[in-house]
Amino acid sequence: MISPETVERIKARMALASVFEEDIEESFILGSGSGGQKVNKTSSTVRLSHAPSGLTVKCGESRSRETNRWMARRDLAEKILEKAHSALSARRQEEERVKRQKRRRSRRQKAKMLDDKRHQGDKKAARGRVAGED
Repeated sequence: MISPETVERIKARMALASVFEEDIEESFILGSGSGGQKVNKTSSTVRLSHAPSGLTVKCGESRSRETNRWMARRDLAEKILEKAHSALSARRQEEERVKRQKRRRSRRQKAKMLDDKRHQGDKKAARGRVAGED
C-alpha cells in the first residue's frame, strides 16, 4: 500500500516533468517472476505510454496493481527528467573527467606509478641478449 505522502511526492515529480494524466495511456498486462500463482494469473503489471515523449514504462515490482500504477508513474517522470537533463549531465560528466585528469597525484599514487615504471624497466633490461649467443 502506498501512503498519501508518497502519492503526493510522485504527483509533484510528474508535474515537474510535465507529465499529465491525459497524456498517459495505461494498460495492464500479465506479470512474471516471483510471486507464484497470484502474479502469473492476474494482470497486475502496469504499462504506461507517454505520447508526447514517446516513452514507455513497465512496472511489475509489486503484486498490487495500485502500487504498480504509482511506481510506473514515478519511473516515467524520472525517465523524462533524466532525458531532459541528459545534455546537462553529459557536460557535467565531461567537466569532472577533465578535472580528474588535471588533478595532481597523491604521494602514494606517484610512488606506485614510479614503482611500476621501474619494474617495467627492469623487465625490459632483462630481455637483452644472452652472453655466448654470438
